[in-house]
Amino acid sequence: MPLKDELQALSDIYVAAYRKGDASGCAAVFTPDGILYSAFAPVAVGRAAIAQLHVAWTADGMDKTLTVVEAEGVGDVAWARASFAEGNATAEGHALWACIRVPGGPWQIKVCSLTAA
Repeated sequence: MPLKDELQALSDIYVAAYRKGDASGCAAVFTPDGILYSAFAPVAVGRAAIAQLHVAWTADGMDKTLTVVEAEGVGDVAWARASFAEGNATAEGHALWACIRVPGGPWQIKVCSLTAA
């Protein structure tokens, strides 16, 4: 499977959790020590902090979309650029991910930076 498709599958797991209001499920796509930089909130370090941010974000996330636009990588390290939206223009933007593949497992986000459109 092409890398872009693999990272889109990761995105799809995140969006499914987001749409269900599952903040812990959203955080689960990050590494345990993952970092989330956001134009919409303070920096969150670690899954617990990332989940806490998502409690408010996922409260009304039924329209969330997250589409991987491009991705490149070597071995078990990759980056991706994605676009996101939540049903209104004030909640649109871009995400830049640094990802690692867990040995013998799935891709996870190590660092995510969110910017408004």
